[in-house]
Amino acid sequence: MLKPRVVAVASALALVPSLAAAHTGVGDTAGFAHGFEHPITGLDHVLAMVMVGVLAFQLSGRALWLVPITFVAVMALGGALGVAGVNVPFVEIGIALSVVVLGAMVALGVKSPVPVAMVLVGFFAVFHGHAHGAEMPETSAGLAYGVGFMLATALLHTAGIAVGFLIGRIGEKHGAAFVRATGAFAGLAGIGILTGLL
Repeated sequence: MLKPRVVAVASALALVPSLAAAHTGVGDTAGFAHGFEHPITGLDHVLAMVMVGVLAFQLSGRALWLVPITFVAVMALGGALGVAGVNVPFVEIGIALSVVVLGAMVALGVKSPVPVAMVLVGFFAVFHGHAHGAEMPETSAGLAYGVGFMLATALLHTAGIAVGFLIGRIGEKHGAAFVRATGAFAGLAGIGILTGLL
């Protein structure tokens, strides 16, 4: 059985990518590989996506699939707004706040009704989708890019659910504390992103 500290450190390291540049105009924006790469190389996106998964784990039941699917579906709509050039105000702030709010919900163990969680993650998904959609070219390479970032996002949600299950399996006594510590870590990182420290 893994020691709680080992799991906590491994979870923290899994949440921190080597690069934090997944926003408009950064890097290549054409093709499936670039679309897949962008969400997993942006600290704010990784933290938000994993927190969606951990939140879904905490809520359990239907939330395990409804919350992540809502995020991916609404993110696709936000991406379409970005591709169409529709202005969505405060995109970067919305993305940073998603990390803060979702991290805080996980840290505090908020047990919101599933429809409320779906609306909340859907609201934040608009900002994440718009940021990626605004950088997509309006070509078939742009479509492949969109498929790539949606698949990467779904995998990050799955990672969040897996992190929740892994931490929860440590034991009844320590599982909730580790899940909450993961949320607190994400929330603090979100504050760092929001204030420009990260």
